Formats: sequence, C-alpha cells, structure tokens
Amino acid sequence: MHIYADNAATTKISKAARDAMIECMDSCYGNPSSLHSDGQLAAEKLVAARESMAKLLGANPNEIYFTSGGSESDNQALITGANLGAKKGKKHIISTKIEHHAVLHTLNKLKKQGFEIELLDVDKNGFVTADAVEAAIREDTALVSVMFANNEIGTIEPIAEIGAVCRRHGVLFHTDAVQAAGHLHIDVAAMNIDMLSLSAHKFHGPKGVGALYCRKGIFLSNLIEGGAQERGKRAGTENLPAIVGMAKAFEEACANMDTTAKKLTSMRDRLIEGLSAIPHSVLNGDKVARLPGNVNMCFEGIEGESLLLLLDMNGIEASSGSACTSGSLDPSHVLLAIGLPHEVAHGSLRLTLSEENTPEEVEYIIKKVPEIVGYLRNMSPVWDELEKGERKHVI
Repeated sequence: MHIYADNAATTKISKAARDAMIECMDSCYGNPSSLHSDGQLAAEKLVAARESMAKLLGANPNEIYFTSGGSESDNQALITGANLGAKKGKKHIISTKIEHHAVLHTLNKLKKQGFEIELLDVDKNGFVTADAVEAAIREDTALVSVMFANNEIGTIEPIAEIGAVCRRHGVLFHTDAVQAAGHLHIDVAAMNIDMLSLSAHKFHGPKGVGALYCRKGIFLSNLIEGGAQERGKRAGTENLPAIVGMAKAFEEACANMDTTAKKLTSMRDRLIEGLSAIPHSVLNGDKVARLPGNVNMCFEGIEGESLLLLLDMNGIEASSGSACTSGSLDPSHVLLAIGLPHEVAHGSLRLTLSEENTPEEVEYIIKKVPEIVGYLRNMSPVWDELEKGERKHVI
C-alpha cells in the first residue's frame, strides 16, 4: 500500500489545474505585455485569473499580485510594512514564535536593519489571542504578522479578531495564509486583513506560483525590479500557465471546501483517536480549532527521523514538521514554543491528509504507527531507562 500523508508539504496537482495549464501552454503562449493578438489573448487569461482569485478572497482584482509562492509573498508583505512604518518613524513589528521561517527569517533581516521585532508567546495549543496582540501594540508599531493556520500543528488563529484590533489601532495586519487558503473560508475585507500570502501547491495547484493580496492604498515595496508587470510591483514576464493553473485549483478547492473539510475532519479525528491510544503520546495543537487534515503527534522515547524512514518502508509518506526544515536535526521551533521539551519534540510525526486519502488508509496508518513506535522503543536505551523508572516520563 502507498499512502501519501504529507499534503501540508505539497499536494498533487488536480486534473482540472493540469488541464488548464496544458491548454494555456498550447493555445495561449503569447506574452501578456505584447500588443499583438496572441499577447492580448494571454492578457485576457491573466485578467480572468486575477478576477477569479480576488472574488474568492473577497478582494478587488487590482489588490491581487502574482508571485512565485508563499515565501516571496511573505517577504514582500513584511518588507512593505516595515518600509511604510519606517517612513513614519515606526519600527516596531509584532509577530509570533510559531511563524513559518519565511516570516521569521525576514524579520531577522529587518532586525539587523534596526527594526524592533517582538515575537509573542503562544499557549500550549499554539494560540495567540487578540488581547495579547492588542497589549503588545505601541505608538511605534508598524506591522502585525500572524499566520492564519500553523503549518506544523494545524492550529487556526483568531484572525478576524486580531484584524479588528489592528484596524482599530491603525496598524497594518499581514497574515501568512499558505496553509489556510483553499481549506478555510477567507474574506480579507470582513477579517480586516491588509496583506495576505498564499501558495498554489498547497491546494492542488502547481509549484512555483502564489499570490499576495495587498489592500488598495498600501504602497507595495518592490523585491524585483525590471519591468512594469503586476502594476510595476513585480518585474518579470508572468508565468501564465502556472497562474491559470493556480486560479483553477483555487476555484475547485473553494467550491468543494465544505464537503472536503467534512471528509477530512472525520478521518483526522479517527486518526487522532487511534494514535492517541499509544502510551506516552500527545497531540500537538488544538483538537478542534485545527486544519481539517492535520494530525501532529509526539511519541516519547523515539526519534522522528527513524519513525519517518520506517513508515516510508511500510508505504506511508509523512513528515516530522515543516518541509522547509525537514533536513534539520534540530527540534521544531513550533513544538518548543508550545512548551514541549527537546527530547519529546524530537519524536514528532505530522500526518496531513487530502481528499484523495481514504478511511482504509487511515486504518492502515493506525495499525502501522504503533508497531513501529513499539519497535523503536524496544531498541532505545532511553526508553529502557524510562520503563525502569531511572528517568521520569514527560508525557
């Protein structure tokens, strides 16, 4: 049996998105900036994709900028917020300790440029409250950036409440919605979101393309210079097939969102129930306010890398956390931020499902994970010490 349960890292492109891309490559190969017929046909495709994405986000088409993905969108949003704040003498930026590294590394860069970065704590389930954000806002606060849903533990943050606080204080609010877009309902106007990042390959679109929503009136800082594309805010000939594929995938994901969420939530909860029966295990993230397909567990006394390799040998593809840091031997900064000790955080497993997964696959995972955890524990001198009482169990 082959089970792909790493959809938070990337998803399989949908047939509809792939077909739209192929059709675009075959019949719409002109440059959207060209004045001839093929160029104008490409420009029409670009306009249609922008209008589609905007409508599904509750935005206006001229507020959507196409990028290479979530990381670029995050970088441009944060640098924009920082630059706008600096012009007014505001150099304080608020975020959280569990953000994706695309946000955290950009904030580190801004710190070196003289900005004061305040990373808020989260509770044991990974929540940051609107009250905590409000308490941190100062006269010199330029920007607040809080992710919509966490890529590792699946916790969904109170974005609308945080957005309302930021709007009330006149502070720009950015959210990294890479894991949320296509899976959770988003209305940028109703939620008081000023800037939002998303990436196509998280909702069955192609890799290497994403979007940045930027509310009208906010002057975007350029990351790439050289041309007038994207209203002068991102130079370079548009990757039209990828953009068309993203728009089609997003349309499909949003149209089926409620049905998909119901199916995924049922399988997710069954998976949590089955794996929670393993002694000395813990669910990371909130049990209810979490992404429909996300399960993140820690098993005391094992190493996550060994667990992943043995799962793969048994036909189950999963991860231990963010795909962007999967090669690192350091424990997840997210798991440390929610209070897990290093030795437990090392034994993490992230299983993320899509609508292509089945209840039968979930039962197979529930059967195999306890077998592999038991096998690894039997070989572990640390587990032997725990069982003999020479060490105290943490979980």
